[in-house]
Amino acid sequence: MKSTRILALLAFSAAIATAAPVTGKEVTKSKETVVAVAPQYDTTHVYVAPEDVDKFVTSFLATFGGKSTKQVVATVTPTPSSTTSQLLQTPVGTVSLFGFKTPIPYPFGAERNGYLVNDMDEAIKAARAAGADVIVSTFPDPIGRDAVIQWPGGVNLQIYWHTTKPAYAAFERIPENRVYVSPDRVAAFTKSFVAFSRGKIISDDARAPGAEIGRSDATYRRIRIESGFGKMVVLVTDGHLPYPYGRETTGYEVADLAATLAKAKEAGATVLVEPYMSDGRSIAFVTFPGGYVAEIHSLAPKGAVRAGGK
Repeated sequence: MKSTRILALLAFSAAIATAAPVTGKEVTKSKETVVAVAPQYDTTHVYVAPEDVDKFVTSFLATFGGKSTKQVVATVTPTPSSTTSQLLQTPVGTVSLFGFKTPIPYPFGAERNGYLVNDMDEAIKAARAAGADVIVSTFPDPIGRDAVIQWPGGVNLQIYWHTTKPAYAAFERIPENRVYVSPDRVAAFTKSFVAFSRGKIISDDARAPGAEIGRSDATYRRIRIESGFGKMVVLVTDGHLPYPYGRETTGYEVADLAATLAKAKEAGATVLVEPYMSDGRSIAFVTFPGGYVAEIHSLAPKGAVRAGGK
């Protein structure tokens, strides 16, 4: 009996020793999984009225170059709806354009971007582990699967996976996802998004020039993040923002801001904020037909003085 109990204990101990490393590996794998594909698969979601779709396409492509995929009419939500859908692919950013013919089901229209992931189930697991809420559970679309997640601070973002792996050309210049967050939630948002994206904080300026948010008499906190999904700038504000600040979701980097603005105006866009200098950039804000607001910037020559003397 004694030898039998000893053998049983040894067997039990061996089972634990064998199982423990496997569990550890699985946890490590989950924590280290990179679900991002590449920045060129980050698309800005733009919703315009059906009658403005063609005008927006013409204006946006005339401003940045590039091309549109064929327009289709599809259901891109988990509940019944109908929208025109197409991708506008430019060298400096991609737009997923929707012109809904039916009322837009909640919460669609509030998500800022769509990020392609290489494994939807792993991405959902990673998002939850990082502290995000899955506010629209995974659902099928005509070419893959989608979900909508919400980060601390109320930032909505769609993730998607394609049945057939897409192949898009790399951007000439990677655009910025521009996120406005309150001081109360910025720590939670930053920690959550960096953990999910496996990204890193490139800079954190606690006294960035307020001119960048339309407040030349103040300063604010600006955080820049880079990851496999691309670039993000987090603007930490008190919400006292003059129009159009906070309405833009993407910042587009171009080689020549003046030339780009000239193309935009000729194509029916309106310059809302005339060019100004800050953080080594020349910056302007534009609205396109249909109401889409964009920040556009170009890198300034070395030695140029930034707003606020920085």
